[in-house]
Amino acid sequence: YLALMTLVTIWLKLDAQNSPAVIEPGAVIAPSARLGKDLRIAATANVSEGAVIGDNCVIGAGCVIGRNARLGSGCLLHPNSTVYEDCVLGDRVILHSGVVIGADGFGFILDGGKQLKIPQIGNVVIGNDVEIGANSCVDRATLGSTTIGEGTKIDNLVQIGHNCVIG
Repeated sequence: YLALMTLVTIWLKLDAQNSPAVIEPGAVIAPSARLGKDLRIAATANVSEGAVIGDNCVIGAGCVIGRNARLGSGCLLHPNSTVYEDCVLGDRVILHSGVVIGADGFGFILDGGKQLKIPQIGNVVIGNDVEIGANSCVDRATLGSTTIGEGTKIDNLVQIGHNCVIG
């Protein structure tokens, strides 16, 4: 099984190397975004102001990269992934379809019988070689960072709460 997976991995890398770097018409790239080399950005993807995208990244259709977000080199964002503002992805991070990185954590405080939202002003920091399964969410910290450590693998439909440290 390991030998088969090694061969398939080599084949996939060769296939990726033969795919041309292209920013498709219809992709929305903010003027202040900084783009690395050899990117593939699909139509309908959106890269916001101040975002930084490393070399050799693939950003699928419908993906949103928020203001001042940073992606390391070799990241793969499958269609409809979202990286909210100020969040950081290391190198070779894979986000499967529907992943949301950096939505508000579930923070409320009771005041006079009324629920008041606690602002979530932190971010999410994801280490190198992390893979997150489809439709999973990692909430931004209230203050500081929610952290996913290097090499962590998260399955589909997983929710990581604000201020957590995983991996």
